Amino acid sequence: MAITSQAEALLEALSKSLEVPESRYEAADRSYQAIAEWMRRPNSEFFDFDVSVYTQGSFRLGTAIRPASDAEDYDLDIVCEVSERKGQTTQKALHDAMGRETRSYARSKGMEPPEEWDRVWTLNYADGAQFHIDLLPSLPDGAQQRILLESGGFQYDRALTAIAITDRTHPFYTLTTESWPTSNPNGYASWFYERMAPVFRARREAIRVAEAKVDVADIPTYRVKTPLQVAVQILKRHRDLRFRDEPENRPSSIILTTLAAHAYNQETTISGALFSILERMDNHIEKRGEVHWIANPSDPRENFADSWNGEPHKSRAFFDWLETARSDFTAAARSSDYWEIVEALAPRMGRRLVEDALDQVSPRTGITASAASIFRRFLDAPHRKNPSWPTLQLGNVRIASVTADPKGFRAQEYPSDGPALPKETTLRFHAQTDLAKPYRVYWQIVNTGRQAAEARQLRGGFDEDSVERGKLTREETTRYNGSHSVEAFIVKDGYLVARSGLFIVNVM
Repeated sequence: MAITSQAEALLEALSKSLEVPESRYEAADRSYQAIAEWMRRPNSEFFDFDVSVYTQGSFRLGTAIRPASDAEDYDLDIVCEVSERKGQTTQKALHDAMGRETRSYARSKGMEPPEEWDRVWTLNYADGAQFHIDLLPSLPDGAQQRILLESGGFQYDRALTAIAITDRTHPFYTLTTESWPTSNPNGYASWFYERMAPVFRARREAIRVAEAKVDVADIPTYRVKTPLQVAVQILKRHRDLRFRDEPENRPSSIILTTLAAHAYNQETTISGALFSILERMDNHIEKRGEVHWIANPSDPRENFADSWNGEPHKSRAFFDWLETARSDFTAAARSSDYWEIVEALAPRMGRRLVEDALDQVSPRTGITASAASIFRRFLDAPHRKNPSWPTLQLGNVRIASVTADPKGFRAQEYPSDGPALPKETTLRFHAQTDLAKPYRVYWQIVNTGRQAAEARQLRGGFDEDSVERGKLTREETTRYNGSHSVEAFIVKDGYLVARSGLFIVNVM
């Protein structure tokens, strides 16, 4: 898709604002190397085994993002792979031994005791470090997984890096058996880097030449950033804020990352990668009968979308998020006005992040005053959708009057941001426009507050209403505490030609 130079510049600046500082990568590297040395020391319970410690997840893939606030931590996932055989121990024995070693490591460093979870042990570093480590105990499992995949007729070329992991909820957790949960973070990372290999190699070589290094191996992978990795970072932040009030519906990072990598086509710009991914990522979701299937590239038996099939609201949430992301970034791409780009992206990228990115590319003369602070909580509501129509201002529309009809009381006029109304009040909105027919009328209701969120009734989309006898009317009923906004939109020949501005309704 065509993108304005202003939008391209802002996306580039956004990527820099989201990036994890190199110092964080270096600190993470030192931390997990120190844990590896501890597990291999002479007094370790694992001294008689080969112990391999490596990262997995977003730090391994180069898709980690800076936390949205100082209250959040960087999450470093590491694997501790011990060269013991499954038939010689139990999941519980390995998990408990790893726990004892992790506790002793924490004591030696003056840290809090680690937290125990079903699969991992979590080390929380000091407040200033702003990160924690999730340590996954595991054993090599490549040979058996290759046999199982081959016998099942599956592709098995990445199986040799598979590992057996511990899980306290597994039925054979306390038994000596060959049946352990399995994972393959090395296989997944290998696949992910293959999906961007040409661009990654070219960028790493460019850094080597610029810094006069002897070998590209001297360039740590975290210093190389491809458009695929940046696009994943942007989409993860957009996802995080979109589901800030609905965390149970948030699509997983592994699903976003997998679909993005499938859709990536070696684009060399951030915008090229981002829009290519947004356009095609859902093409890589299979439907096997009624089942959604997103295969793990390192183990095609595993379905990353398995939870969607038992909880259909999760699949609906993903497709709703994808539609919203397409709309947001398309609106930004079309505009050459920095303020319009900020308003398109701020609700689900974070206003501070977007305005900080703007400061990198253009001075902000009076920009924050362009929207009254009273409207900011509605404009930045993460569930509020941006208009998908291109804007062509041809006329005006306004909400001329609103009638409130509380149960048991006389109907009366209600002003914008007026006194709080009781629940079950009927509201009738009357809009006026100077535009000639034909046109279509849409209303956007944005509700806020804990009650609506807990009831899964957050609204932010567009509802079309008919025009009856020349009147533009909308009827709503108050149901949830909080402040809510209403806006009318006029669409003509596929263009957004007028919008009313926000009308605020307060409910007690």
